[in-house]
Amino acid sequence: MLLPIGDENYDRRTIPYINYLLIAANVFVFVFLQGFGYNAHFTFSYAIIPAEILTGKDLVTGSEMIVDPLTGNPIELPGLQPTNIPVWFTLITGMFMHGGIGHLAGNMLYLWICGDNVEDRLGHFRYLVFYLFCGALSGLAHVISTFVFGQNLLTPCLGASGAISAVLAAYMVLFPRKRIVFWFFFIVFSVPAVWAIGLWFLLQVTNGLGALGGQQAGGVAYAAHIGGFLAGLLLVNRFRPARRYRRSSNFFL
Repeated sequence: MLLPIGDENYDRRTIPYINYLLIAANVFVFVFLQGFGYNAHFTFSYAIIPAEILTGKDLVTGSEMIVDPLTGNPIELPGLQPTNIPVWFTLITGMFMHGGIGHLAGNMLYLWICGDNVEDRLGHFRYLVFYLFCGALSGLAHVISTFVFGQNLLTPCLGASGAISAVLAAYMVLFPRKRIVFWFFFIVFSVPAVWAIGLWFLLQVTNGLGALGGQQAGGVAYAAHIGGFLAGLLLVNRFRPARRYRRSSNFFL
C-alpha cells in the first residue's frame, strides 16, 4: 500500500492553526454530528444534493427498504431530510462530512501533510477563504457533471476531497520541488511534489473518464476532485499575498 506520511517542513514560519481547526472540525462533525456515519438523517439533511442546488429548493423524499449485501437482511434507508439552512449552504456543510472512517482518515492525512505549508504561504485568513471557496466550486463541478452526464440528481455528495484537491494543487504550484515522503511495504522514499501530485491528478482524470457524476465507481465523485484541483491550480496565485518590497537607493529588495 502506497501511503504518504510527511513532507519537508524546514521553511515553515507560522503555526498552521487554521489547518488544525479544519481537521478538528471534520473530525467533530463525523464523530458527534454524524455519529461515526450512522446518523443518516443528519447526513441526508446537510450533504450536497445536486437537484437541490440546481433548483434552489429543499427536497424531502421517503425512506426505502434495501437488502444489506453482507447479511442479506432488509434495512431501511432514510430518504432526503429537511435542510434547515438555504440549500446553497450545503456546498459548505457537505465538505465537512464523510462517509466512513477510511474516507475521513485519508482526507485528513493529505490535509495534515500539505495544508500547513499552503497556509504558511497564503496566510491564515486567505487560506481559510481559499479552502472554502475552492471546496464550494468542487461541489458545483460535481453538480454540473451529474446533470450533464444524466446521473441521479438525488444522490447525496459529501466529503472534503474537493477542497483538499485544491490544497494539493496549491502545494504543487507553490512548492513544486518540496519532497513528499511515502511508505510502501516498509520502504520509505520521497518524490518531488510536482511529480507526486501531478500523477495523483492524472489518476483522478483517468478514473473519472466516462464515470463523472453522482453515481460513480466505488462511490467516488471524481468530478469534485478534478474541479477542486483545477480551481486550486487557477486561483492559488490570486490568494497569494503580494510581496512587500523595501526600497533602498535605486534597488528594490
